[in-house]
Amino acid sequence: MIQKLKGTRDILPNEIEIWQYIEKVAKDIFENYGYNEIRVPVIESLELFQRGVGEETDVVQKEMYAFEDKGGRKIALRPEGTAGVVRAYIENGLSSMPSPMKFWYRMPMYRYENVQKGRQREFNQLGVELLGSGSYMADVETIEMCFRLFERLNIKDIELNINSIGCMECRKDYVKALKEYIKPNLDKYCDTCKSRFEKNPMRILDCKEEKCKELNKNAPVILDYLCDECKTHFENVKRMLNELEIPYKIDANIVRGLDYYTKTVFEFVSKIDGLTVLGGGRYDGLIEELGGAKTPAIGFASGMERLIEIFKDNNKDLDLQRNMDIFVAYIGENANSYATKLVRDLRNIGIFAEKDIMERSIKAQFKYADKKQAKFVLTIGDTEIENKKAMMKNMKTGEEEEVNLEDINTITSILKG
Repeated sequence: MIQKLKGTRDILPNEIEIWQYIEKVAKDIFENYGYNEIRVPVIESLELFQRGVGEETDVVQKEMYAFEDKGGRKIALRPEGTAGVVRAYIENGLSSMPSPMKFWYRMPMYRYENVQKGRQREFNQLGVELLGSGSYMADVETIEMCFRLFERLNIKDIELNINSIGCMECRKDYVKALKEYIKPNLDKYCDTCKSRFEKNPMRILDCKEEKCKELNKNAPVILDYLCDECKTHFENVKRMLNELEIPYKIDANIVRGLDYYTKTVFEFVSKIDGLTVLGGGRYDGLIEELGGAKTPAIGFASGMERLIEIFKDNNKDLDLQRNMDIFVAYIGENANSYATKLVRDLRNIGIFAEKDIMERSIKAQFKYADKKQAKFVLTIGDTEIENKKAMMKNMKTGEEEEVNLEDINTITSILKG
């Protein structure tokens, strides 16, 4: 038997309701904040992610699915959403539209990494990108929108951590101080951190190895090295979050895993297992790096798989399954034709209705309706067709009520209680 590849999964009908529910809540919130959906290709030029995400990042160096196509072009499967959205923004001339431009997406991503809880090699990201505003108010609105999303999803076991990693200028002095702190003990760090020392030393602060976390405890803090502009920007973000009564913690170790981030970075972290459920930040240099005009921007992404896990932990009693409103059982061929037309008419007005299409006996039809947890069963035979009346049974209480088959409103009024 051919099986699915490691790191991929089937989303089956009995679990899709949660996906659809979260996606609908997110769509409603995003659109309420002025975001429009965007969809970009799964395959892109390898160069897009090398330049956009960062050639020295783990995503590009270790995790990306990259290959040559039949035309000799270097191609990559999309490992994250921001670079593709920015490419689409530049290529389609969207900078001429009123700023800021706001996009949201829910797209599959691909990274070759260790399979773990809430993380697959094919995974789904829910994300937004806001392009065109350099104001701290864009940072606050973005974070506040995330806060509302978790609020609407009734996810309480989560906390917001924020940091500023400054701009390219004020970061130079910090990187110098950080390297001076790490260098005497560099041989004690893990191999990954050693490889990051020269080209990406800030990522060492993000290491999850216990020995590296211990070594980093007294590392210099980037907040002490911010230039006046970055310091003011971050102070304004904190002030406005306080005014909006959005609780947060300062976490000086948040650097995010992609090179394009600047200034404000943030993560919503699960209190249950400590994993990041949603993360993002400002990336003011990325659009220019990819060939567009200098344009400030901010965004975030959340892995749907992790979001679903914490949603289920916080909503254990929530039942999203939609059960059948009515099953129309029939006896005889005339009743079969009548029932087929009736079910069609019920479906046309939004009723979840079914009838037998397996040529079962009436007893088997009732058994099927019970297994499918139909709320009501309407039974039709020749006598019912002749009298234009039939009995409608409440499957939960066992009570029966006579309905007029020529007046569909009598059926729907019972269904709606």
